[in-house]
Amino acid sequence: MKGLLQRVSQARVEVAGEVVGAIDQGLLVLVGVQPQDDQASADRLLHKLLNYRVFADAEGRMNCSVQDVQGGLLLVSQFTLAADTRKGLRPGFSTAAPPQQAEQLFDYLVEQARKTWPQTATGRFGADMQVHLVNDGPVTILLET
Repeated sequence: MKGLLQRVSQARVEVAGEVVGAIDQGLLVLVGVQPQDDQASADRLLHKLLNYRVFADAEGRMNCSVQDVQGGLLLVSQFTLAADTRKGLRPGFSTAAPPQQAEQLFDYLVEQARKTWPQTATGRFGADMQVHLVNDGPVTILLET
């Protein structure tokens, strides 16, 4: 699985003009699923997301996790993260998981996140989403499991 995390001061996801998920300070994570991914991949990604130290401590160093700062976690499915860009000028998506597998794993990730971290919000799988964010830093990191 791939998780493109962005440290944000605020973020929200809209579908057809309706806000379906929103957080203040925390992490916006775009999630891409590949065919070889499984629940163990999702578990590893979630562990990293909740414990990755990208927030400043008292000295201004990145030593705090989203849990340490009591931040939100906004998970948004994004199959384009699994794009194959090695050839040509148009991405290929044969490296992305089929929609049914991707939705099952994304739903599993969300379920596990909500059990562990109640400040979890989401977009809507497969929907045409508008993602609004204020990237804090900016800090953007690609995590892969």
